[in-house]
Amino acid sequence: MPTNNPTYSLTVERQMLAKPAELYKAWTEEFGRWFAVAETVNMRAQVGEPFFFQTEFEGARHPHYGRFLKLIKDEAIELTWLTSATLGAETVVSVRFAADGEGTRLSLTHSGFPTEDLRDRHDEAWPNVLEHQEKVLS
Repeated sequence: MPTNNPTYSLTVERQMLAKPAELYKAWTEEFGRWFAVAETVNMRAQVGEPFFFQTEFEGARHPHYGRFLKLIKDEAIELTWLTSATLGAETVVSVRFAADGEGTRLSLTHSGFPTEDLRDRHDEAWPNVLEHQEKVLS
């Protein structure tokens, strides 16, 4: 993305019951368990490795593309995120897992949105996604 164009980002934090290792595995090996349509997931957790999956929402399938940028086992993941909901812009999702008592403090930053509106829509969606992840993993 050109550096002279403004971009927008968001950060969502959530206390999760799952341990950092469980969350790391969910984001790298089990996307079909909690986020994507299982049979559509083509993902291998390796830096530079491209991935593809589809989600289903309101009866329609939505393709997602990206590649892993950073993998720190049980601590952090960074990946590119490209969907129709980003209008084809290659955005970046960074997820950090910090042990906190019995569970984990999850921090998700999604950056590179070309418009405030796209950022705001994702800012509304990510808390719901993380709540769903919590329910599935519990």
